[in-house]
Order: sequence, then C-alpha cells, then structure tokens
Amino acid sequence: MSREYDLYLEEHKANVAKGYRWIRENLPELIELYYGNEFDLEQQICFQHDASKTEMDEYVAYERYFYGGPSGRSYGAVKEFNYAWLRHIHRNPHHWQYWVLINDDPDEGEVILDMPLNYILEMICDWWAFSWKSGDLYEIFNYYDKHKDYMKLSPDTRNTVEMILGKILLKLDEIGTEVED
Repeated sequence: MSREYDLYLEEHKANVAKGYRWIRENLPELIELYYGNEFDLEQQICFQHDASKTEMDEYVAYERYFYGGPSGRSYGAVKEFNYAWLRHIHRNPHHWQYWVLINDDPDEGEVILDMPLNYILEMICDWWAFSWKSGDLYEIFNYYDKHKDYMKLSPDTRNTVEMILGKILLKLDEIGTEVED
C-alpha cells in the first residue's frame, strides 16, 4: 500500500465533496432537481465516490501507474492500468463512458444512454475536484471545452451538463472564487 496514493485518494474525495457542498450551498435549485433522497445523494457523492479505487484490482494498478516511478509506465504497468481503468468506469456510473452501450449487432451499433442527474452531478464534482486542488475554480470550464467534443453524451445529458456548468460559471462570476480549505 502506498501512503502517497492513499493521500491522493483522500484529497480527491475531499475535493469532490467540496464541489458538491459548494453546489448545495450556492445553487440549491440544482439539488432540488434530483427526485431522490438528498441524504442519499450526499452519501453517494461525498462518501462513496471512487470507493472501487480501494479494491485491489484497481488500487495496485493505479498506485503503480501514478506512483511507481519509471516502472509505472512500463508495458506491463500500462496494460494493468488500462484494465483497472476499464473496471473502474464499469463500476462507477459517474463516468460518461459507463453510459455508452456497444451492441453486438452491427446494425444497432453504439447507443448513448441518458445519465441520471445524480451521476451527472457526481461527474461534474469529479471534474471540478481538480479545480479545487489547483485553487482555480474556473479550470473545470477549460477541461470541459477541451474534452466535450470527444465525450459521448446523449443530447439530454449534454444539455444538463452544460446547464449545470453555466449556472456554476454565473455563480462564480457573481460571488467570486476564493477557495476555502
């Protein structure tokens, strides 16, 4: 077990929770759009986020890839990481890749499913966690602009993502972006 990777996971989860709590405090109307139990939503985003990264078939590969020095980028480590990443996105519906259905029948092809709001909120908080780490809460918008054309999102999911990001941007412009610990 790597203390360095454990600290990264702890910080990442804390930053995801900061994003959710900021939204809850500053844009409560977004939380009100969720038809489920708000307590369950908070548990999901603030306490259960990325729990699968502590499972050995993800943990070991992630730790080696990101904290294993030069051997972390060896052919074997990269292959092991790719399998761990695949497991991770299939275990965690807050990743847009989880919602891409690749059919066996070539006539049916690929279907992009709508993401439920709770997972959209978690996905945005996940992206935003890196902004909280850097102290630049606007960084999420650069991330989305850079990746949006690659992301396979259904039209409804994309509209929801962009609506939420738009509301975050307006609120940040209104109240400022001082990052609190």
